[in-house]
Amino acid sequence: MSSNRKGYIASISGPVVIAKGIPDIKMGEVVYVGNEELLGEVVRVMQDSFAVQVYEDTSGLKPKEPVIATGKLLVAELGPGLMAQTFDGIQRPLKNIEELVGPFIKRGVKVNPLPRNKKWHFIPKVEKGAKVSSGDIIGVVPETPLVEHRIMVPIGVSGTVVEVVPEGDYTIEDPVLVIENNGKRQELTMKQEWPVRQARPYKERLTSEVPLLIGQRIIDTFFPIAKGGAGAIPGGFGTGKTVTLHKVSMYSDSQIVVYIGCGERGNEIAEMLKEFPELTDPKSGRPIIERSIVIANTSNMPVSAREASIYMGVTIAEYYRDQGYDVTLIADSTSRWAEALREIAGRLGELPVERGYPAYLPDKIAEFYERGGRVLALGQPERSGSVTVLGAVSPPGGDYNEPVTIHTLRFVGTMWALDTDLAYRRHFPAINWLKSFSQYADIVEKWWVKNVSPEFPKYRKKALRLLTVASEIEAIASVVGEGALPDDQRLILLTSEIIKEGFLRQTALTGEDVFCKPEKQYWLLKLMMDFFDKSYELIRRRVSIEEISKLPEIYEMMRVKEDERGLAAVKELYDRVMSKLDEIAKRHGVTIGVTAEEVVA
Repeated sequence: MSSNRKGYIASISGPVVIAKGIPDIKMGEVVYVGNEELLGEVVRVMQDSFAVQVYEDTSGLKPKEPVIATGKLLVAELGPGLMAQTFDGIQRPLKNIEELVGPFIKRGVKVNPLPRNKKWHFIPKVEKGAKVSSGDIIGVVPETPLVEHRIMVPIGVSGTVVEVVPEGDYTIEDPVLVIENNGKRQELTMKQEWPVRQARPYKERLTSEVPLLIGQRIIDTFFPIAKGGAGAIPGGFGTGKTVTLHKVSMYSDSQIVVYIGCGERGNEIAEMLKEFPELTDPKSGRPIIERSIVIANTSNMPVSAREASIYMGVTIAEYYRDQGYDVTLIADSTSRWAEALREIAGRLGELPVERGYPAYLPDKIAEFYERGGRVLALGQPERSGSVTVLGAVSPPGGDYNEPVTIHTLRFVGTMWALDTDLAYRRHFPAINWLKSFSQYADIVEKWWVKNVSPEFPKYRKKALRLLTVASEIEAIASVVGEGALPDDQRLILLTSEIIKEGFLRQTALTGEDVFCKPEKQYWLLKLMMDFFDKSYELIRRRVSIEEISKLPEIYEMMRVKEDERGLAAVKELYDRVMSKLDEIAKRHGVTIGVTAEEVVA
């Protein structure tokens, strides 16, 4: 690659190269480093030199090798061909690299992010003479059977349409539209670029009121996240962060998933890439990969590319958001991204703060999560889209007081706190219901009331309170023994066990319990809490807890979630449980009518 703006390497420190000889270099400019032209980005500019963050292995580089400036920022290439692809952290398609150089990535490999020779079926949506501006949809392309790619006018471009190609097959570099503005003509193609470190603009930010349904009961019912929200899932090694996020990407009701494997183990990413093509979308029956994009930047890849992979992923997510889609962006994990920031900052000699992280760590974390949200997109026709950001956090030793976790919790609306003790007991998802929180619970309640049941908020709050009270009673029982507790407290422990086993635990990989529909979640909770209410009334009328706990339906309440009959089985069991409790009341001459809300108030 030839350029008039050429400098040379002065010194090398790991992934950071100090170069000289280009006086007009700019912050963020992309450069090619060394004889092999390794991709890098300018991260600091001094009076007579500049620092480059190299996104490939710098082994073997020597001083005096050339550094070539491109004049461009680090950009994401956007257009048809993104979907169902696997990229590395700087948007090189791994499949194309494998075809070019084999299964092991070599330095300096250059491949186009989007295929240049593939033809896409373009259907125009504007006519000659129409006025278009930023964000207007000018045509559509069936990118995959699950995704219609909406071709938009690039940001900052406007004019009057003077030429439109007829419906047909074109490459992403073929002009599909010609516009004129102030006597100047401009050709528009299906491809556009956007700097990854800049958030894409929108018309208006909207409130997030609809839950992102994942099918995991502890998340959807107790700690929901709204479409366009931000959430974190912190947990130590082996607690199930990656598996939980795989569940989100496979079964959530978002239309598009962008999965960033940032510094994670290569075998986990390989397993996911093997599973995705075999899994089917529950709504369409098509492979889930047809609505997914994977950015694989594993732990054995250059550390500096981890930092870029996060921005690459969120830029692609914003692009589909602007088309009017609900996108889920999964970053696994942001701790590895923060470690990359720490290494680069250390190489640059920046002042470290907590645990060696740079002082700007909170700003970087906030910048990432703030790029989520639900928005009204630019352009016509009017449309809204969302980016829901979910970040895994891997605190060393499960210590939630370390900087990445602490700062992340400042900027997210929900936290699914994974618990090592629950994981060791094989209780999955190992989300601790006493440590987790959701600021979206009250917001999305309206959706549950409207679409599921007006009683849902009452049952949810009562169940959470019961679990809290049960944890306090368990502490007492561990000292005096459960047999020494009064019957009402033993009933709370029994009900909490039913909820934990029959509602919170959801480990199925196949079958009925892989995805739990909202109606079934509500009826399961109603079954368990109405059982508690009626049983409490019986205990108040001097019925012994032993008589209630001997009911065979108690075991069924813990297992009905797996019954292949689904919701019908839950309703049938509900009627049977209520009938059995009525029979006990009749034997003792007791009338049941008052609820047990005061016991967990």
